[in-house]
Amino acid sequence: MTGSLALPLWILAVVGALALWAALDRIFMPSARWFLRRRLNRMIEEVNTRLELQIPAFQHTKRRVLIDQLSYDPQVMEAIDAEAEATGIPREVLSRQVERYAREIVPSFNAYAYFRIGYHVARRAVESLYRVRLGYSDDEALARIEPGASVVFVMNHRSNMDYVIVAYMAAHRSALSYAVGEWARVWPLRMLVRSLGAYFVRRGSGSRLYRQVLARYVQAATAGGVVQAVYPEGGLSRDGRLRKPKLGLINYMVSSFDPEGTRDLVFVPVGINYDRVLEDRMLVRAPGPGEPRRSRARVLATAFRFVAHNVSLMIRRRWYRFGYACVNFAAPISMRDYARDHGVDFRSLEEEARHEAVGKLGGELLEAIAAAIPVLPVSLVATVFVNAESDALDLLEIKGRTQTLIDRLERNGAYVHIPRADRDYAVTVGLRMLTLRHFVTEADGLYRANDGERDMLRYYANAIEHFLPDPQAD
Repeated sequence: MTGSLALPLWILAVVGALALWAALDRIFMPSARWFLRRRLNRMIEEVNTRLELQIPAFQHTKRRVLIDQLSYDPQVMEAIDAEAEATGIPREVLSRQVERYAREIVPSFNAYAYFRIGYHVARRAVESLYRVRLGYSDDEALARIEPGASVVFVMNHRSNMDYVIVAYMAAHRSALSYAVGEWARVWPLRMLVRSLGAYFVRRGSGSRLYRQVLARYVQAATAGGVVQAVYPEGGLSRDGRLRKPKLGLINYMVSSFDPEGTRDLVFVPVGINYDRVLEDRMLVRAPGPGEPRRSRARVLATAFRFVAHNVSLMIRRRWYRFGYACVNFAAPISMRDYARDHGVDFRSLEEEARHEAVGKLGGELLEAIAAAIPVLPVSLVATVFVNAESDALDLLEIKGRTQTLIDRLERNGAYVHIPRADRDYAVTVGLRMLTLRHFVTEADGLYRANDGERDMLRYYANAIEHFLPDPQAD
């Protein structure tokens, strides 16, 4: 018996699409993945010849492998058992929860995205917005870091631009792995952030199981030699001063550090400062505890007005870059030396004693960061007007007070960035920025602090306040 069977065209299209997908998945995709991974490994080998701190094997291990290792880590499994016993939740449910945490935390570092795309985008953005300067770098001390050591850059947190500027300034040293908050988890930003080697952290999570998964990832990355960047303050400064340290990530790092092990743990203090922080008004005038938060629509509207205003200035050829941004790299702190000098092994301490020891370490790190913060023109001139209170000053008085302030800061060990090595020009640059933003008003050749913007003047003056223990600067 012979005959023909007619099939609808849409069925043929679906069958053809499935066949094509099967061919791609089974034949072409494995070859493509092998080719791309081979090219990527070659690129990492080439980049490592130019970096001071090489990209370790841990950082280009397959993400799926790292997720599995984290999900079945013995300490994580113990935490699952303890949570199941305490809450009655089945272990299978908790295991799936742990895998979700691991997927959320573990990055997917891509050297091509970091060095070929991220670096050039960062460079273009940073140099378009600021005059970026390296204030000083203790290169001799940095060169003495043991090969293979786990290096952690610890820095103050002034702006979300910190991520971009420090990564750009440190690009010749290594690729930095940041801990980022929930703001970076939105699509498609999260894919870009992961490809740049960053890992997500839930700030203030009360889940013991989550904290254990995060701790084990941080400890594994540290043991694997990943170069990391951490903000001990935990968040952006809202008044310009350094905030009290939040040492969760640093606690994770040192609590598994072996002073006699083959790999040292080294903290590098970094200080950063700006003539203009992009989010300054939002930070200074943010609602306090218990006050209503601004709606997302209002935040977006504010951002749109900011962009529109600057575009308008560009069109009218009245736009200036946002002054100077400066980064200092101070002498590294070896945890092997620290443990020997202080007679401490964090692994052997009980929880309370360890928190106390980590708090002491955090205090020393914050002091080193504070000492590395550069002094820039806007902070200088803002300090002069904060100290002048309501007095009107002419240009000669402003320059005289600023010169005296610079001398005092330098005697106290501060690095003062003087553009073009010209102190008069530094005053001109700082005063121009403050008058353009109406923090300072000018009338008949006399300059006076704007009463409605005193909080903004204090914000910039506070950035260098710690160099002036006497509140009444000369």
